[in-house]
Amino acid sequence: MKKMFRTLLIVVAAVAAACAPRERTLVVLSTNDMHAKIQNFPRLAAAVEACRDTAQLVLLVDAGDRWTGNAYVDKTPAPGMPMIALMNRLGYDVGTLGNHEFDHGQAFLGRMIDSMDFEVVCANVVSDTCTFPQLPPYVVIEEGGIRIGFIGVVTNYEGPGHPAGNAASFKGLEFPDPQQMAMKYAAELRPKVDVLVLVSHMGDDRDAELLGKETRFDVVIGGHTHVEIDSLINGTLLTQTGKYLNNVGVTEIKLRGKKVESVGYRLVPLAGYAPDPLYQAEVDRYYADPVLNKPVGEFAGTADKWGVANWMAEAVADEADADIGMYHIGGVRLDSIRKGGVGMAKIYDLEPFGTEIAVMRMTPADMRRMIVSKYNDEENRKEAHRIDLISTTPYVIVTDAADNAVDVRFPKLREGKVYEVAVSDYVYKNYNDLNYTDGKLTGTTVAGVLLEELQEDGPLTPDNKPRQEIRRK
Repeated sequence: MKKMFRTLLIVVAAVAAACAPRERTLVVLSTNDMHAKIQNFPRLAAAVEACRDTAQLVLLVDAGDRWTGNAYVDKTPAPGMPMIALMNRLGYDVGTLGNHEFDHGQAFLGRMIDSMDFEVVCANVVSDTCTFPQLPPYVVIEEGGIRIGFIGVVTNYEGPGHPAGNAASFKGLEFPDPQQMAMKYAAELRPKVDVLVLVSHMGDDRDAELLGKETRFDVVIGGHTHVEIDSLINGTLLTQTGKYLNNVGVTEIKLRGKKVESVGYRLVPLAGYAPDPLYQAEVDRYYADPVLNKPVGEFAGTADKWGVANWMAEAVADEADADIGMYHIGGVRLDSIRKGGVGMAKIYDLEPFGTEIAVMRMTPADMRRMIVSKYNDEENRKEAHRIDLISTTPYVIVTDAADNAVDVRFPKLREGKVYEVAVSDYVYKNYNDLNYTDGKLTGTTVAGVLLEELQEDGPLTPDNKPRQEIRRK
C-alpha cells in the first residue's frame, strides 16, 4: 500500500512537472542615437543575426535620432533613406521619435515614417497637420505567444514645450508631458500584455525621474542623452547604449509561462563583430560618392573641439561683417578635424542641420543676460558642457559657490556700446532671455561659408585656445 502511494506521488509529481509553465527568454536588442552613423551598421547586422541564430524570441528596437549627422546619409538624393533602408533590411520591429527626427520639417518626417517597415510609436505628439501623421501611442507585438507592449515618448523639455530644434519644425504639433503620457498608457496597457516596455527619448535623468513614481514597466529603453546606463530603479531596468552605434543593448527577459521572473541587461560593443559583408557592400556604395569625398581645402594642423568651434564663430562673424561671432557648442558636431585635406562630407558632418547665419545688434548687457540665462538653465546643467556659446570675443563667466552664473565679464568690450553680433539661427530662434535690436536671418548657410573659407583661404591654421572660461567668485 505504501509502495503504491509512493508510486502515485511520483506519478503526480512527474505530471505536475511536465505540465508546469516552461521558462523562456525574450531578447530585446536596442539602439539609440545612431545619428546616421551607417559605417557601424554592418557590425550591428552581424550582432543581430548572431543573436537570432541562437535565441528563439528576439525583437529589435530603436529609441530615436536615426538620421542627421552623416553627409553620406543626409546629402543623398533621398536624404535619410540610406539609414531607413538598412533598418528595414535588418528587420527592426519598433521605434520611437527623437528630437532630430524633426530637423528637416514635418513633411520630410511624414515621408520617412511612410518608408519605415517597422512600427513607429509616440504617445506625446499630437498632430493636426496634413504633412505629419498622427502616430499611435503604443503597439502590442505577439512573439511566441507572449504579448509585448511598447509605448514611445519623446522629450519636450528643451523647447520648452517641444523637442530641441527650430520652433518652426513643430508648428501645428503639441507635445504633452512625456512622463504623464507614459504613465497614462502604462495604466491602460499593463493589464493587456505580459511584458511592458517604454521606448523613451527623454534622457536618462527624466527616465529615472519617471521610474521614481511609475512601477508598471518591465524595461525602459532610453535615448537622447548619449550615455551608457544599466540601472535598476524601483524594480524597473533602465538602459541606454550611448551613441553612434558603438554598442547594442541586449535585454534578456526571462518568463515562466507568461509571467516575468527576471530582467537582465548587457551592453555589447560592436567593435567585437566582423562586419556583415552584404551590409558592408551596401554602406560602401553610399560612401563612394565622388563629390562628397573630393577635398575642397586643407587644415594646416589638427583642430580640437575648441579649435573647430572658434573657426565656426569666426566664420559667421566674417561672413556677416559683424563685430562679434557666437556659435552654440551643441551645433559643433565634430570633436576634431585632422590636419590635411577636408572634403564636403566632413563639413556636412560638422554642420548637418542646414543652419543659417543670423545677425542682430546687442550691448554687452544683452549678451551678459543671454549667457547667464543659458548657463543657469536646468536643461543646460545636464549637458556635458557648461559654456554654451563660443565667441570671437573673450569672456569670463563668474559663478557663485552653488555654480550659478552671477556675472559675465567682457575684457575687450565697452559697456553700453552696441555691437553687431552674428549667431546661428538656432540661437536666434530658440534662446531664452535674448534681447537685441535689428535682428534678421541672412539666408546664408553656415556649411556654405565654411566650405567657401576652405576653398579660398586654405590651408587653415586652427586656433585651439579657449577664449571663454569660468571663474568662481
